[in-house]
Amino acid sequence: MVKIRLRRVGKKKAPFYHIVVADSRKARDGRIIEQVGTYDPMTDPTTVVINKELVEKWIKNGAKPTDTVKRLIDEAK
Repeated sequence: MVKIRLRRVGKKKAPFYHIVVADSRKARDGRIIEQVGTYDPMTDPTTVVINKELVEKWIKNGAKPTDTVKRLIDEAK
């Protein structure tokens, strides 16, 4: 199953996330299909950048967003 989920990058105690489309059987930071946005929880307020067209395309094709990503998509709209 294809999922839209967070991929952690950045340093220890300074997280930064890429919002990616990936196969659910792959590791969290493993191979991805496409990057559709970024999320930076360390800024105040948090920074979310999402390519809405790509997210809608992937959801139409059957990708399921995780709960956290679904919340971030709703906040970005």
